Amino acid sequence: MSSTPNGARPAIVHQQADLQDRLPFSDTQDFEDAARGLIARRTPNVVTADDGSPVWDGDSYAFLSGDAPDTVNPSLWRQSRLVAQQGLYEVVDGIYQVRGFDLSNVTFVEGEKGVVVIDPLISVETAAAALALYREHRGDRPVTGVVYTHSHVDHFGGVKGVTTAEDVAAGRVPVLAPEGFLAHAVSENVYAGTAMGRRAAYMYGASLARGPRGQLGAGLGQTTSTGTVTLVPPTVDVTTTGQEEVVDGVRMVFQMAPDSEAPAEMLIHFPDLRALCTAEDATHTLHNLLTLRGAVVRDPHGWAGYLTEAIDLFGDVTDVAFASHHWPTWGRDRVVRFLSVQRDLYAYLHDQTVRLINKGWTGAEIAEHLRLPPALENAWSTHGYYGSASHNIKAIYQRYMGWFDGNPAHLWQHPPVAAGKRYVEFMGGADAVVTKARGSFDAGDFRWAAEVLGHVVFADPDHAAARELLADTYEQLGYGAENGTWRNFYLSGATELRDGRFGTPTVAASADIIANLSLPKLFDALAVQIDGPKAWDEDFTIDVRLTDAAPGTDARYRLRLANGVLTHTAAPQRGDADVTLTTTTTALPALVAGPLTPDRLDGAGIRIDGDRSVLATLAALLDPGDPDFPIVTP
Repeated sequence: MSSTPNGARPAIVHQQADLQDRLPFSDTQDFEDAARGLIARRTPNVVTADDGSPVWDGDSYAFLSGDAPDTVNPSLWRQSRLVAQQGLYEVVDGIYQVRGFDLSNVTFVEGEKGVVVIDPLISVETAAAALALYREHRGDRPVTGVVYTHSHVDHFGGVKGVTTAEDVAAGRVPVLAPEGFLAHAVSENVYAGTAMGRRAAYMYGASLARGPRGQLGAGLGQTTSTGTVTLVPPTVDVTTTGQEEVVDGVRMVFQMAPDSEAPAEMLIHFPDLRALCTAEDATHTLHNLLTLRGAVVRDPHGWAGYLTEAIDLFGDVTDVAFASHHWPTWGRDRVVRFLSVQRDLYAYLHDQTVRLINKGWTGAEIAEHLRLPPALENAWSTHGYYGSASHNIKAIYQRYMGWFDGNPAHLWQHPPVAAGKRYVEFMGGADAVVTKARGSFDAGDFRWAAEVLGHVVFADPDHAAARELLADTYEQLGYGAENGTWRNFYLSGATELRDGRFGTPTVAASADIIANLSLPKLFDALAVQIDGPKAWDEDFTIDVRLTDAAPGTDARYRLRLANGVLTHTAAPQRGDADVTLTTTTTALPALVAGPLTPDRLDGAGIRIDGDRSVLATLAALLDPGDPDFPIVTP
């Protein structure tokens, strides 16, 4: 099968031309805002790791100029041109951003002695490069504080590129974050981290060549960097709306926004600078209520409420709003209008979806039917470049109603392989289905072609004609998508069909993430790896004794494996465990960071007393995730 991308089919060419005529491309305000305040660009904008391998290549998007080609939705082309702009920008005097160095932006707020860093990107390498560009043009100011606006990795992973754990521990650099930040930042990247990371490789188009027939962005940013992910725990928790903190003379007033775009999130107002950081709750796109990589469904009703609250609290005292993605909005009236449109976007999707749920509609039906009001549809910031109305509506349905739509025919359906074989048999065999699907493909009915060809591929994974036509179909769906992550998913699916699986380029569960697991969460991370059926007949206990537990905290845990389940408790237990591990809280992450062998634990400073064979038994029961599992094939 050829891996060379095809051109756009007539149906897609017609769609792109229709969008070009229908959407307000004459509105260039976003281009003016995205360029405003540019101080300097980084040339070349390629960031490398210590071994010389690239972790970020902003220059690979140099092709984003001129009119959109037929293979790209013109609205997405416009957004990618905006997001690909890079450099150091002045937001207002005293606030600077480096954009285009990662999926997110990093912000530098100048204080009395140094600079406070907000959201230091994903990777150490990109954060350090951004800080170097800032210092080159604003002076060699020391970092005097760090703020994490929320618990997603693109807002904290590069922290050790701007400060050190030693400076934080010594009190020289406070780290501020919303209440609950650490628990959410760590658990999201560990429990289902393997599956999320695998799907994120599709979401951001990790394997795709850059270009008009490949990856050209993700709507929220161009892509994710692939460098070293780190974490320094917060030293100051922000717990209440209205809480004020001063770091290096920088006065910040916080607004809590939990369970909005992230489980732990906050907005920041700078009253002395009349500036509002909206974190990720108001950006120039419809965001995700359920990200395609997987997450807990977010609350659009609460999200809209926080934006109303932000307008009420800060609207009259704000001259610029900026976020950890995209470009700022200047002017009091424009800021309020921008926040209002974003608020109305989430409120409308929520309220109208719930209205139709109560009339008996299913998520898929609502997603196909519901349209935004013209005033919202004509605002560029509401377009689905990262989230989409379609998958967000389905997420709202899932939040309220779960996976089951009430139709008993859907209560106990066959899984994909079994269903695929039955569908193909009913439809006259694989060859007949492919022939009929080719007619749908030629007619431009790519959604139907994808559905029926998917059954063939799951029924007969080696059917070459089905794989080739399905790859071609995914390609056309990608070309037509306004949503950057939909495009990347479709084109990545075509890549898997043509070239095979391509792995996962990043590991979110880095050493720093694992080191910051609370002890119960660390034990949970082991528990979700137990091969249940294999462990049915096992029954043993392990005590974990900590020699450096803080006064008043639990110093001993009892782990028990029985009935295929690994449980833990800190309550006092009768009798001795089968084996006891004596260690420190800093050494304990070795339990989940590598092979669970006595020799390795000995080397990590964990003393073993009792039946050492229990550890070998436990190790044999662990079934870690596969970072290269197939997605569009069985």
